Amino acid sequence: MPTGQGRTMTGSFSARLGAVTAERGRLCVGLDPHEQLVADWGLAYDASGIERMARETVAALADQVAVFKPQSAFFEVFGPAGVAALQRVLADIAQTGALSILDVKRGDIGSTMGAYARAHLSEGAPMAADAITVSPYLGFEALRPAIDLAHESGRGLFVLCRTSNPEGAAVQLATSAGRTIAQQVLDAAQAENTATGLDDVGLVIGATHEDAGVDLTGFTGWVLAPGIGAQGGTVEGLAAIFGDAVGRVLPSTSRGVLRAGPDASALREAAAATVLR
Repeated sequence: MPTGQGRTMTGSFSARLGAVTAERGRLCVGLDPHEQLVADWGLAYDASGIERMARETVAALADQVAVFKPQSAFFEVFGPAGVAALQRVLADIAQTGALSILDVKRGDIGSTMGAYARAHLSEGAPMAADAITVSPYLGFEALRPAIDLAHESGRGLFVLCRTSNPEGAAVQLATSAGRTIAQQVLDAAQAENTATGLDDVGLVIGATHEDAGVDLTGFTGWVLAPGIGAQGGTVEGLAAIFGDAVGRVLPSTSRGVLRAGPDASALREAAAATVLR
């Protein structure tokens, strides 16, 4: 089911994600070419080196992994050459049958949010992905341009809700009108899913917490759960965190797989050891 960069989508993002995870299992491999990882692969830490690392990872796992999540910042740091490398990585992912979640954490207002949305969610955009991460902390409704364009183009969003970093708690677990901010984000995302029936607005909730910190009862979207591996989260611990919602959780690991490279067989073994079925 090749979809992605510049292509017309068939069906909803949520349905496509359900289909590919049913076939390949639930695992998102983050493409985060940290400087030390790139050096460990024996590559130069430049645009060419990070591109090679990312594309060789995609090639090794092309028929095995359901989702790849390039972290835009690690490419943007090398300027135009890095952005061009990211475009080629997204194109590679689109050819594998896997889906791409571009980790950009965009969040702004008005026409600026609209421009971010067009950059990553519109048909024919060079930097388009199957889904992107977005931040709701300028107000959930400020994401409206991205929400509407995602629905229009058949793409998805993952909204930061209860992130894996400990600093996030000060904002996300603060209360307003008797509910935590994180719970209000979840409720707004579910209201959107209920209104459209598409379930294409998901959440980001870290796999590093003792519990999700929100009530996921009745939430019908997907949950992207970063933090597996190097940050201390485990696939085995997901049921305790997410309870009955674990069936719609997409665990994400980056270094836990990438540090097995550059050997393709080792990358495949690392991914196979992390997949959730």
